[in-house]
Amino acid sequence: MSLDTLYTAETPEGIALSLRPAGVTARALAYLLDLLIRIAVFLALLFALRVLFGGMAGGLLAITYFAIEWFYSVLFELLPKHATPGKRALGLTVVMDSGLPITPAASLLRNLLRAVDFFPLGYGAAWVSMLCRADFKRLGDLAAGTLVVYQPATGLHAQLPQAPPLAPRRPLSSREQAAVVSWASRTERLSPARSDELAQLASSILPPHAPDATQALRGVAQWLVGRREGEA
Repeated sequence: MSLDTLYTAETPEGIALSLRPAGVTARALAYLLDLLIRIAVFLALLFALRVLFGGMAGGLLAITYFAIEWFYSVLFELLPKHATPGKRALGLTVVMDSGLPITPAASLLRNLLRAVDFFPLGYGAAWVSMLCRADFKRLGDLAAGTLVVYQPATGLHAQLPQAPPLAPRRPLSSREQAAVVSWASRTERLSPARSDELAQLASSILPPHAPDATQALRGVAQWLVGRREGEA
């Protein structure tokens, strides 16, 4: 029986962004893989530091253990795949509730709160939280506004129709960014009239007097996912 479900973020424009949260089993397996990797890295560094510094390696080992334990996940979550090696092996990634890439502040917060999730023993609080929620969030995810989801089979760039990247006229909130990207990924399944009708709702973020609102908003979506002028 699958323990996974579907999470839908409703945008103000009425566009639904569907995400598939990872269940308890997948997250536990990913954690075990990452634990083994952290242990292997620490043992390798333990041997190297003992050889290089002998009895003076104690302090360095303490610092090394602290860095691996608390910043291993943060480092990998801020890389392009937004996932630790264990999560990548299970096809998982970490995103914001809006479906957009995780921010540095959110990654740091969700990982620092592992200390709370660990109580009373063996991540007991995390297990209770995940089993009681349809989106399988632990306490760190709730505080940081993050989700662990299955990575889509195709990249986001491939889902968007081609358009020259175009910077929005004003800064966008995370929900607005999610709405634009979600709309762009669906435009080829909408009629031209319906696409243009929805694009007109975002006229405040488009350049003044844009001749084609649909194409202009597609360009904004390309810019939001990291495309820049001249990129293939």
